[in-house]
Amino acid sequence: MYFIDTHTHLYSDQFDQDRTQMIEKAITEGVEKFLLPNIDKASVKGMKELIKEFPTNCFAMMGLHPCSVNENVEEELRVVEEELSANPYIAVGEIGMDLYWDKTFVKEQEMAFRKQILWAKQRKLPIVIHCRDAFDEILTVLDELNDDELFGVFHCFTGNLEQAKHILKYGNFKLGIGGVLTFKNSGLDKVVEQLNINDLVLETDSPYLAPAPFRGKRNESSYLIRVAERLSEIYKLPMTDIAKQTTMNANQIFKL
Repeated sequence: MYFIDTHTHLYSDQFDQDRTQMIEKAITEGVEKFLLPNIDKASVKGMKELIKEFPTNCFAMMGLHPCSVNENVEEELRVVEEELSANPYIAVGEIGMDLYWDKTFVKEQEMAFRKQILWAKQRKLPIVIHCRDAFDEILTVLDELNDDELFGVFHCFTGNLEQAKHILKYGNFKLGIGGVLTFKNSGLDKVVEQLNINDLVLETDSPYLAPAPFRGKRNESSYLIRVAERLSEIYKLPMTDIAKQTTMNANQIFKL
């Protein structure tokens, strides 16, 4: 029984004091692969160092996070395109739109999102989508660009059932489920119980969004087990089945 953490920022400076121990702990507990979404040009170096140190466990994506979109967006996108052309990556991510903190660069966010989707299609790579307070905007873009070459993961899904079904109608898409599933009043469990486990992948988004009982603390990849346990309760399935199916789902999307 082993799991894949499909979204974790292990290169974050929050792990500088115990990164290797934290990764080894997760592997010991059954989380054996870690998929690393990029943020911007500042995160590339740390991410590359990590996949060099753990080449059979860590796998890198390349993309520009919407919260890093600002007046130098063209420079950031050039770095993404150059990296995608020069090095092997398992996905284009994390990309998307985030209107929670700031709406100053909403047009630039949408432009960057569209451009990176096209790069993913050209390279037959999945996309990994970040969405916060931007469901309508993101679904509008995906509706327009949807075709047989569009596939990927809607990371940290916290939407309603209607939004889940909308995303899954695109075809080869999975919903990334993390620590929010364990939050007492999130309501995500009520949505997930109406979905098929075939449509889900597991993630931590560490160091963010730690599951109960670690909520509010630094998240880490070993805590993925807590999310799996909650799925096991919801679907009334043994943990071995949760591990097998979610791992299969991740391998299907990311072709690991």
